[in-house]
Amino acid sequence: MKIAITTSSFAAYGSEPLDLLARAGVDIVTNPHGRKLRPEETVALLAGCAGVVAGTEDLGAAVLAQLPELTAISRCGVGLDNVDLAWCEAHGVAVLSTPQGPTLAVAELTLGLILDLLRNVSRMDRELRASTWKKRMGWQLAGKRVGVIGYGRIGRATGELLRAVGCEVASFDPRPTCPTTPCLPLYNLLAWADIVTLHCSKPEGGCAVLGAAELARMRPGSWLVNCGRGGLVDEDALFAALDSGHLAGAAVDCFNQEPYTGPLRGLDTVILTPHIGSYAREGRVRMEADAVRNLLTALGAQP
Repeated sequence: MKIAITTSSFAAYGSEPLDLLARAGVDIVTNPHGRKLRPEETVALLAGCAGVVAGTEDLGAAVLAQLPELTAISRCGVGLDNVDLAWCEAHGVAVLSTPQGPTLAVAELTLGLILDLLRNVSRMDRELRASTWKKRMGWQLAGKRVGVIGYGRIGRATGELLRAVGCEVASFDPRPTCPTTPCLPLYNLLAWADIVTLHCSKPEGGCAVLGAAELARMRPGSWLVNCGRGGLVDEDALFAALDSGHLAGAAVDCFNQEPYTGPLRGLDTVILTPHIGSYAREGRVRMEADAVRNLLTALGAQP
């Protein structure tokens, strides 16, 4: 049995995922490009494979229709936005994900980015390296009101970390599941919060959750963090809100197009990271091992 691994850094930080595959006795093909695969590359790599440990490459109907032997997709991560779930259901392809592994890693990154924004850490680091010694006044995180959009596993973990440092937390979620956290309508949450952080899936149709109207609803001088998905925020509208000074700052880990090459790079009030939410060693190893276990179980190949 042959399976593919499409993530570019698989098992770079721990051998457990590969050990599981070795014990199962499967043949493995891996991503030779060191980056996210293009659709034609995905088709070429997965040809003849029964299963795939998948990253964020396009696994839409046009790609999947060219892979008749594929019977299981195991996402190394939480989101399934890149997979045509309706096509998979119609054609009997099992789809699995690893929701537990990256939860704390993404929550901790979000907390770190918020602290960086409020204290201007990255900005002053850049200035000092350019021979500018300037002490910028920042803000305390304790006492701030934080609105969490999407209150699933990662949203709740983020909320717990923020409450632990003295923040007041409220959420917006179409299906609220946490009775101990206030759940507000989106526009009310945006007007209430000092800081807004996104941890939700993309809406059906792929439209942004926060466009120009929603960003205008946010409090003047507030901050925005997106460690959720690319496309949740209209990047042109975000640039305008930051450039005008309406927002004090933003931290963005996920983008519409990756690698990101857009105009946000020219703003000093923005922290940009290359989609590293799950890139903590412990969480990454667990996520990869869970993805392998899920796939082997779906294929009936558990050692």
